[in-house]
Amino acid sequence: MGFVKICGITTLADARVAIEAGADAVGFVLYPRSPRFVPPERVAALCEILRQEAPHVRRVGVFVNEPVERVRALLEALGLDWAQLHGDEPPEALKALEGRAYKVLRLRPGAPIDPEPYRGRLLDGPTLGVDAWAPDAYGGTGCPADWTLAAAWARIHRLLLGGGLTPETVAEAIGRVRPWGVDVSSGVEEAPGRKDPDRVRRFIATARAAWAAVGAPSAEGGMACSG
Repeated sequence: MGFVKICGITTLADARVAIEAGADAVGFVLYPRSPRFVPPERVAALCEILRQEAPHVRRVGVFVNEPVERVRALLEALGLDWAQLHGDEPPEALKALEGRAYKVLRLRPGAPIDPEPYRGRLLDGPTLGVDAWAPDAYGGTGCPADWTLAAAWARIHRLLLGGGLTPETVAEAIGRVRPWGVDVSSGVEEAPGRKDPDRVRRFIATARAAWAAVGAPSAEGGMACSG
């Protein structure tokens, strides 16, 4: 019934709350300028514990403009399943990490972009992510993405929708965009890098209910019939 990623995880307690609430993936920000940055050695320790406790949950590293070689090395060294490329990486970077990464495109008003060169090749994950554009931040801004454009892309991509989602807005977002999955960070926080357990639980429960109402996402984008 749709894919839910809780991003910006910085502590084991927050990861456990997300997983117990039903998250399909947890994200760790490996961008040093982010207020949600987690040092690689700490990510490795968290991933080792989560691999034992919740092997079914995807562990995602969020990278911004890192060399492909470093991303590949950290995927292996830290025990990450996927890399989320969240900066200005070219399509060539995604291709070099084929099968291990997906690209998030930040939707800038008035600057159309062709998503097709950025289509990922994850077998069981998103083929594309979207977030809001901001001039001075790579994600975690709390600003909504362009839902109209995202809805068009969701018809042909396994789209992971991010950007300003909260427990109060995620049902409307799913109804309007019909994404394959949703991604939230600041919308379920008490403060940057600190999750609010109640908001995490409400976000996931609300998303599940919304997908139940509109129909589960199909394997290749768009929505399956709900019957």
